[in-house]
Amino acid sequence: MTTTTGAPARAAGAPAPEKRRRPFGRYRMAPFLFTIGTAALFGLFFFWPGVLGLSYSLTDYRGWGEATFVGLDNYVALMQDPTFYGALGRTLVYTVFAVPMGYALSLGMAVAINAAFSRGKTAARIIFFLPWLVSPIVAGVIWRWMFGENFGFVNFIIGALGGERIPWSSNADLSLLVVILASSWGGAAFNMLLFVAALNNVPKSYYEAAELDGANGWQRFRHITLPSIAPTSVLVILLSTLGSMKEFAMIQALNSGGPGTQNRLIVQYIYETGFKQSEIGYASAASMVLLVILMIIAIVQLRISRRSTESW
Repeated sequence: MTTTTGAPARAAGAPAPEKRRRPFGRYRMAPFLFTIGTAALFGLFFFWPGVLGLSYSLTDYRGWGEATFVGLDNYVALMQDPTFYGALGRTLVYTVFAVPMGYALSLGMAVAINAAFSRGKTAARIIFFLPWLVSPIVAGVIWRWMFGENFGFVNFIIGALGGERIPWSSNADLSLLVVILASSWGGAAFNMLLFVAALNNVPKSYYEAAELDGANGWQRFRHITLPSIAPTSVLVILLSTLGSMKEFAMIQALNSGGPGTQNRLIVQYIYETGFKQSEIGYASAASMVLLVILMIIAIVQLRISRRSTESW
């Protein structure tokens, strides 16, 4: 007599038991909903305006009436417009000076906060982060009040000390310098947080080994800190460059691109062309050119970052 153990055999003709399926619960639904929401917002506020701007750039649309297709005429006229090149050149000059200054300021604040001997780190972080909470328009008004040529606080102090008032508003280079200082001050707080996080991830053993080998503070910073935070540095430089190329609110509130139009940046040029002169098609073409320039800058910086990371 034989005995069988285990589960009883399935009766002939009986249906196979169905495999239990996992319910489409909240842990699967939440990522799906977030993805759909992000895609909808991207399409509504980025993709669709981009398509609309590209279509307008091929027309002579002026904000009313019908838009007549003109092909690449707007781009041809733009390439022959010295005003466009002037605004673009001034924007590049502003970016070349503003990005390094903002990088140095934010990294310096992060290193000072992260230093082992520093005191009052919490209060310092709050004070350093306050500029990020201020609207760029409000920040522009504050700096305009500080560096006003006839009513500015800085000139008041200089005059009280017996010096001559400095033409912050009527001199194009000094006016641009004030914008560079203001933008570096306003954008350093966010970049400082990125650097603080990167500095906290550097292994302490590296510094201890370098200190035992006799390396001083500058050598440790140059050979350990900078290489270790290189990916964060590339991210900060990329974001700062793109932000500087698109600067509008602060310079509009500070000096409106003055004196005259000597400090008019590219976004101000697009704004004035589109909304003040009602040349929507022409301004859209300038926006598309700016988009291509920003994409080229981003691709170049990302490739440099990738090659640097592989070499390290």
